[in-house]
This record gives sequence, structure tokens and C-alpha cells, in this order.
Amino acid sequence: MFGFLKKKEPVQLNETLYAVATGNLIPISEVNDPVFSQKMMGDGFAVIPEVGEIYAPIAGEVLSVFQTKHAVGMKMANGLEILLHMGIDTVELNGEPFDIKVSEGTKVSQGTLIAKVDLEAIKSAGKAIDMVVVITNMDAVKDFELSRTGNVSAGDEVGIAKA
Repeated sequence: MFGFLKKKEPVQLNETLYAVATGNLIPISEVNDPVFSQKMMGDGFAVIPEVGEIYAPIAGEVLSVFQTKHAVGMKMANGLEILLHMGIDTVELNGEPFDIKVSEGTKVSQGTLIAKVDLEAIKSAGKAIDMVVVITNMDAVKDFELSRTGNVSAGDEVGIAKA
């Protein structure tokens, strides 16, 4: 009846997260934006992409596509919530460099094409092209362990969210 009275269901984990693009993977603490680097929204990682094809880091459902197309929220069947934030301060670009390939309610597999991004347009606007992946419900997660950094290919295993 009242959602706020319900007990929060624990997330069933250990869940692997995957690289969203081919490029240089960095810990979230190295993203040049304090909201991300200080983990105010949650833990995760970023890929500085070489190409503008951006893929799903998990299997789940698209919960939201931001009106400015710079971010996509997803949720796994086990309850883990992920935000894919494309670029830094790119909300100001009003969706111009983003060609989103999914919509709210779309079921995605790890590796589903989420967006084609014009990286040069983002750079020309003076913005960073970091593709940031954040676990937004860290209260349901004990730890996120990044298993690698450096050069990655889209779809490579990069970390595990642990219960």
C-alpha cells in the first residue's frame, strides 16, 4: 500500500560491470568533476573513449533517458541501479552530440548499443568526454571493486559490485 513502509529488498550480488566503450578506463576518483570523483552519487568508473559508440555496462532495463540525452539510468533485475553519464557538464549541450539508441522501458543486455556520441562536438564545446558509470544505490552494495584500469575494449569486464 505505502511504498515507504516496505522493507528495502536487498540487492543480490556479485555483479560484474563492463566497459562502456573502447578507450582508457580510470577510477571514478580521477574524473574531473567533484560530484563524481568524491563519489557523491556513488562508486564506479569512467572510460575516456576513442570512438563514440557507447554500450550498456550491465544487463537490465532502461529506467530513464534524460531530456538532454547526456545520461541514461538503468536497473538490473537484482535491483542494482546504474547511471551512465556521457561527458562532463554536457547537460549544457542540450542533447546535440548524443544519438540515443534506447528508450525508457527498453530491456538491454550487457553490450547493447546505448548511444552514438559525437566526441569532437563535445571537445569543441570545451567539455570532457569521460563516459562515467555510477552505481547510484550504493546503500545496497557493500563494495565496488575495480579490477583494471588503462586500455580497455568495449565489453571488457572492469569491476564487481559486491553484496
